[in-house]
Amino acid sequence: MHKILVANRGEIALRIMRTIQRMGIRSVAVYSEADRQAPHVLFADEAVCLGPAPSNQSYLNGDAIITFAQKLGVDGIHPGYGFLSENAAFAKKVEEAGITFIGPGAEAMRIMGSKLAAKECVKQYNIPMVPGIDKAVDSIPLARKIAAEIGYPILIKASAGGGGKGMRIAARESELEEQMERATSEALSSFGDGSVFIEKYVSSPRHIEIQVLADNYGNTVHLFERECSIQRRHQKIVEESPSSVLTPELRQKMGEAAVLVAKSCNYRSTGTVEFLLDEALNFYFLEMNTRLQVEHPVTEMITGIDLVEEQIRIARGEKLRYKQSAITINGHALELRVYAEDPLNDFLPSTGTLEKYETPTGEGIRVDDGYTAGMAIPVYYDPMIAKLITHGNNRTEAIQKMKAAINDYTIAGVSTTLPFGTFVFEHDAFLSGRFDTQFVQKYYSPEKLLAQQKSKAALAGMIALKYWLEKQKEVRAVETTPTNWTKRSQ
Repeated sequence: MHKILVANRGEIALRIMRTIQRMGIRSVAVYSEADRQAPHVLFADEAVCLGPAPSNQSYLNGDAIITFAQKLGVDGIHPGYGFLSENAAFAKKVEEAGITFIGPGAEAMRIMGSKLAAKECVKQYNIPMVPGIDKAVDSIPLARKIAAEIGYPILIKASAGGGGKGMRIAARESELEEQMERATSEALSSFGDGSVFIEKYVSSPRHIEIQVLADNYGNTVHLFERECSIQRRHQKIVEESPSSVLTPELRQKMGEAAVLVAKSCNYRSTGTVEFLLDEALNFYFLEMNTRLQVEHPVTEMITGIDLVEEQIRIARGEKLRYKQSAITINGHALELRVYAEDPLNDFLPSTGTLEKYETPTGEGIRVDDGYTAGMAIPVYYDPMIAKLITHGNNRTEAIQKMKAAINDYTIAGVSTTLPFGTFVFEHDAFLSGRFDTQFVQKYYSPEKLLAQQKSKAALAGMIALKYWLEKQKEVRAVETTPTNWTKRSQ
């Protein structure tokens, strides 16, 4: 490949382009009118405007992206994550246009893009699944029958869903009809598909995902797990690797299961197999994400493997360079997603301009971002500003680096999730490793965050006062001590 178009924006576009440049390949950026001066546009070798700011007129306009790619002589298109990254129809059109899609095949993407089809596909390997029904539920009487069989609480999920959309919990039969209607309506509006299915709700699970790599020759490996249990609104915000609860035996077992999931649909490229882990450390297949994950840097930090580079190598027909036995875990990594959201107001998006923007630096600190000081946070896209990643020799060291990095990260003009990150990384439940996907509901509230901030401010004030008093003593001591000069002058 000589030229790759990155069909995305923000931090992920810039992160992909850095690897492309390091590999000696030219990059093409696409952008909306709102992103004309964005860092990913300025970094690329070439750039083209797709249209107005709304994503359906720009970053989701697959036909325009392919047309520009053909005009510019592009060899490959990398979709990043979000937007068109899991759109099987787009991937097929890219290949039909004679351009390599840097990702899995359209058929694998289609199968794993449907939770129902994915469950049907992996059945042959007897991989554990949450009790429930593996076909669409299209009536309330059928839903009542299924719920009675598996027992409440139940989880109603959109078949084509993701990001927590089209997902509702019914704790008892009286809630079933209302939650079914809500899940179906949201699934239809978000994905154009109102199909939902029902499964047993695992009340206090951990969310564990396994990174896999697969080439075109049947070689598949896993790159261990990522712990993604710290979430708000069913969306991840803190990730780490390795998980603090997986034993070596369980890690191997889940890794082998993830490899089988990938093989079940003849998968190639990077992918992530997601599992729920209950209190007894039983794991259940959840879904497969057929793209690069937001949290992929933590895997890169502990393995030393550039996942974007591997995607490109696989796409251009190379065999995997790694055997499973050669892939090892080195230290511990954490990631905090830095969103323009207000943790004191139910994590609602915070719009505005980045009046100040200074990132932390140092050994074991990585920032993947797509903004600079003076830029506005557009209302049209996901409000993530950056990903803050730290790596240490062990979990304690990685946490200490993260706390220091958050403290050194300066953002003014919008509210962010940085204070929430401090709350998490100082909380006993996180430090002990005894937490699950209910962390926010169990332990977090705006009042607790304010109390923590006030306590820190008071402590900082006391330290500053002590420092000032000590300096005052030093000054007075100097003023009252006679010197040779003063003696001679008397």
